[in-house]
Amino acid sequence: MSLEVDVNSNTRSMGFDEKNKEEVSETAAATKTPPNEEEHNVDEPKSAGISRKMSESSLYGTDQEEEDDEETNERKIELGPQYTLKEQLEKDKDDESLRRWKEQLLGAVDIEAAGETLEPEVKILSLEIKSSGRPDIVLSVPENGKPKGSWFTLKEGSRYSLQFTFEVKNNIVSGLKYTNTVWKTGIKVDSSKEMIGTFSPQTEPYTHEMPEETTPSGMFARGSYAARSKFVDDDNKCYLEINYTFDIRKDWLPTKN
Repeated sequence: MSLEVDVNSNTRSMGFDEKNKEEVSETAAATKTPPNEEEHNVDEPKSAGISRKMSESSLYGTDQEEEDDEETNERKIELGPQYTLKEQLEKDKDDESLRRWKEQLLGAVDIEAAGETLEPEVKILSLEIKSSGRPDIVLSVPENGKPKGSWFTLKEGSRYSLQFTFEVKNNIVSGLKYTNTVWKTGIKVDSSKEMIGTFSPQTEPYTHEMPEETTPSGMFARGSYAARSKFVDDDNKCYLEINYTFDIRKDWLPTKN
């Protein structure tokens, strides 16, 4: 879960370039309203201060905003028809090299048990946050995809990676990927996508570790965040969506004995 946070501090980590105070000052000066516009708007009423309480929709943003971003960043991929495992093995069976490639991809899968099912089944079994020199944070995945309260706490300026374990059943899942969007006080501060790969069904679970990240640091970086993580495939089928909150603090929470 990439946590790149846009904050007004000299230090910006996890993918954001550092900007010094001079750049911020120049930007602020360039965006000031010209004197003539101020005179023109002098008679316009000023809006009164509004006490705003963040709703769940403003905390997480909207689905439409995420859909618009995805449509902007990539075109929809037109995929061919799906086949069961038995059908895939029967196709081009006279091609020796292709047959061996399929057997290597499928591995030791029980074709009789799963070969007649068209749709793959992917289940996320566990999520772990790994950081060198300290115990892993094991996160339980609730059935409704909405953990209660703050799901976890990260230390500012620390390096960490996310590892998840999942199982695949019934059929091959193609182009499984992980997407993550992060908000702070209702403003989207990061959106990322990680391609995991294509997997065949097997009895043993798969494990995938994300690239290492660094949490931001500084007073503007600390606080509470909201995030939405999804596991989807090339058909845009969502296997898990998690809406949660987490904190960035000066230090890790004490570990439980």
